[in-house]
Amino acid sequence: MELLQQIADAKAYLQSFPFEQARAGIVLGTGLGELINHIKIAHSIPYHQIPHFPESTVESHKGHLVLGHIGQTPVMAMQGRFHYYEGYTMQQITFPVRVMHAMGIRQLLLSNAAGGMNPGFKKGDLVLLDDHINMQPENPLRGLNSPAFGPRFPDMSRPYDPVLGQQLAAAAKAQGSALKSGIYVSVMGPNLETRAEYRFLRMAGADLVGMSTVPEVIVANQLQLPCAAVSVVTDECDPDNLHPVSIEEIIAVAASADKKLSDIFAAVIAGL
Repeated sequence: MELLQQIADAKAYLQSFPFEQARAGIVLGTGLGELINHIKIAHSIPYHQIPHFPESTVESHKGHLVLGHIGQTPVMAMQGRFHYYEGYTMQQITFPVRVMHAMGIRQLLLSNAAGGMNPGFKKGDLVLLDDHINMQPENPLRGLNSPAFGPRFPDMSRPYDPVLGQQLAAAAKAQGSALKSGIYVSVMGPNLETRAEYRFLRMAGADLVGMSTVPEVIVANQLQLPCAAVSVVTDECDPDNLHPVSIEEIIAVAASADKKLSDIFAAVIAGL
């Protein structure tokens, strides 16, 4: 199938760079790039050079795949991800996860910026995802029925790996950072939500809302790749006290919490 050949092409290109097999893959979300300072970088490869990789069109997503080490752990880190609202297909959005898996990663850590709908969440809070609700209009597994991609009907009863979650919680506690827990709902975007939509999503059981992460997690589960994700709460989405917010404000809040989150990720990855 075409997608299998594209994965093979990207893998062959990346294997041309002298580097050992990465153990962990990392996806850095909006306004979240501090973790790169923890990486001893061997190679930083622009997405446009990698066969079949999309290119980031969001200003805060740099668009490089970094190969390097955190401690003694070899890693692959995406400086910027892709979103459905950019016009890409779900298979394009999740293509890097499949490539990193083909390159041999054994764990996947993801981060994102999200709106906090739980009244107990405040700007700058870090929230470990316990579960999610998928409200994206497409699924990255649609049409892929070859066993080479994994089971066609993957189980999603525990989409986020509890062991990685426990390790992130322990690292946060050791560093004196609070790591809350919540349910994330992924919507298409790119507009932010109305008051009525926040009420609806909150009644559906979500604590956080964003425009990413879930497609990658679905593919990771199909690949049986353990994953964990942490959101930075960038705005408080109280429909009864809702104030206009700009993407610049969201990026600034994410950046203010970035060091804490990066220190937590780095501690866990170094121990893998």
